[in-house]
Amino acid sequence: MKKCKVGYTTGVFDLFHIGHLNLLKRAKSQSDYLIVAVTTDEETFRIKNRKPIIPFEERIEIVRAIKYVDSAIPEFDTDKLTAWDKIKFDCIFKGDDWKGTAKWNNYEIEFKKRNVDVVYFDYTVGTSSTELREVIYKYLDGEF
Repeated sequence: MKKCKVGYTTGVFDLFHIGHLNLLKRAKSQSDYLIVAVTTDEETFRIKNRKPIIPFEERIEIVRAIKYVDSAIPEFDTDKLTAWDKIKFDCIFKGDDWKGTAKWNNYEIEFKKRNVDVVYFDYTVGTSSTELREVIYKYLDGEF
């Protein structure tokens, strides 16, 4: 795969963990300039029906502080084609747990028309914000 001039990835990045870091590190290794969109609290609630534990302002500051990230911006709308209309990235990075889904199959078709590479990275097994959230809730409920 060619190295991208402008790479793009997105995420909620709640309860930042090694899987998040792996994604950003790999995306930067394939990009001259990496833009990371951090999903706002409102958009996260709209798509997941729950708010992140860590507030948006803190999550975006964490992402901005990571050496692999050249620019961190808010993601108000999770539609990746809308993002491309504004940013014009030439590669988009996503975890391979999305590969083969109807949504991402459609994105692949649409991005091909725009000469954008869709690059999937291996999902980091063993850690996820969902799993961390469940452990925290169990702890708070006295189950530990």
